[in-house]
Amino acid sequence: MFWELLLRLFLPVASFGPSSPEAMTLSTDSVPVVDSVAVEVYSPQRTPFEVRFGEAESGYRVMAMFVLPNQAIPVAVANPTEDFALEATAGQTWKTGIAAWTWVAPAKPGVYPMEIRQRGSEQGMTLNVFVMVPYSAMRRGSIDGYRIGNYPRPRSEFYARPEGFVQVTPDMMDIQVSPHFRLAQFLCKQGGGPPEYLVLRQPLLVKLEQLLAQVNERGREAHTFSLMSAYRTPSYNAAIGNVTTYSRHSYGDAADIFVDDDGDGQMDDLNGDGRHSLADARWLGAIVNETQGAPEFAGLTGGLGTYEPTHSHGAFVHVDVRGFEARWGT
Repeated sequence: MFWELLLRLFLPVASFGPSSPEAMTLSTDSVPVVDSVAVEVYSPQRTPFEVRFGEAESGYRVMAMFVLPNQAIPVAVANPTEDFALEATAGQTWKTGIAAWTWVAPAKPGVYPMEIRQRGSEQGMTLNVFVMVPYSAMRRGSIDGYRIGNYPRPRSEFYARPEGFVQVTPDMMDIQVSPHFRLAQFLCKQGGGPPEYLVLRQPLLVKLEQLLAQVNERGREAHTFSLMSAYRTPSYNAAIGNVTTYSRHSYGDAADIFVDDDGDGQMDDLNGDGRHSLADARWLGAIVNETQGAPEFAGLTGGLGTYEPTHSHGAFVHVDVRGFEARWGT
């Protein structure tokens, strides 16, 4: 089981388990190829149960969680009807109730997969738990020579400085942080490293997954979002001329996204008018507006900005989970 958990870091979750038709339909990232033609079928890759990990929740077959070294985290299955098992590759675990545990993170930064499954069932959830480098490890705006910059003094609870940074080495790029997103998609575009450092919040991953599901439900096939920009260090944010000192990108809960399932590098024709235009960003932005306040989007309130194409980029949409509503360009 230890080696299986390690493999789950780098291989799509749906490739594990029995070779049944049900298992095959769950895969979107690892696709059988017949006569050089790949067949992909979108699936949200949900589990029949939900797990609470500290203050975060997940109902997906794979999800990233973020902790500090030696942090003790309560882990529990919500409303369990059967006994569950938890298996972690590192750290200390002890059971505190039916389908409930306390897990103490290792002291060394890194990624430590954790598997939770119903006993006697092949249906499981993998939590890729990242032990971060604490914020206090930063010296003069850098960690290990990687430039971060300085975070401003918090002006409210919504702008608290990050607790820590994910240390990203080259062999970690393809780690899944949710069913349809990889760690590399969220990295800052500045130079430096390895290692590189990243701030990423789990609620952003949940919001992106749920928006992706909504796009597919509305008849537009998409297997991930292209991320024009996700995490930006304060240093990089200033270097590209962004005058917003409190940019959500620096807090790890924002992404500039577009649908590019045909791989041409720009937003797909989402509204069906045969053109690549601001109207496609508005089509995607309308989903964000329509789902704001929906039960499945509870706790994911944030900003929305729509952007038209320019000579340097196509149309895109900014989304975040800042904790309060903000709108621009719509």
